[in-house]
Amino acid sequence: MSDETPKQRPELDEETIAFAQRVFQHARAGQVQELGDMLGMGLPPNLRNEKGDSLLMLASYHGHAEAVRLLLEHGADPELANDRGQTPLAGAAFKGDIATVHVLLDGGADVNGRSDGGKTPLMVAAMFNRVEIVETLLARGADVQACDAGGLTAEALASAMGAAEAAELMERSA
Repeated sequence: MSDETPKQRPELDEETIAFAQRVFQHARAGQVQELGDMLGMGLPPNLRNEKGDSLLMLASYHGHAEAVRLLLEHGADPELANDRGQTPLAGAAFKGDIATVHVLLDGGADVNGRSDGGKTPLMVAAMFNRVEIVETLLARGADVQACDAGGLTAEALASAMGAAEAAELMERSA
C-alpha cells in the first residue's frame, strides 16, 4: 500500500461555478458579443463542461453559425469530441443546421471525422434524413462507402431509420 493519497480536485467556489455556467450559456445561446469579449480576455476556446461539451460543440449543436465562426477564429478545435464521442460537425448534422455545417467545414472540420461507434457526419445526416446536409457533405468529399463500427454504410443506416430520401441519395451516390 502506498503512502500517497489520491490527488483531490480543488473545490470551486460559487462565483467560479456561476461564471462557468454563464460562459457555456453564451455558447448555447449564440451570444457572439459576450463570447468575443471573453475570448478577447483570454478565455480558452476549447473550454469544456462536465459532459465534455466544448463551447464549439454547444454553439454547433444549437445552430449558432456566427458563434461557431467566432470560436473557430479564436482557435477552437473543430474535431474536439465530447464525452459521448460526438464532434461539432456531427452535432450540427444531427440538428439539421446547414449554415453551421458550412462554417464548420470552412473552418477545418473533417468531413469524414468519426465519432464513437465510427459514425461519420454523413451517416448522422443520412439517418435523420437531412438531405441538404447530405448533399453538402457529399459535395465536400464525404465517403459514401465508409462503414461504422457495425459495418453499416450511411445508406444502410438511413434505410434502417426510415430516412427514404437520404437512402435514395446515398444509393445514387454510391
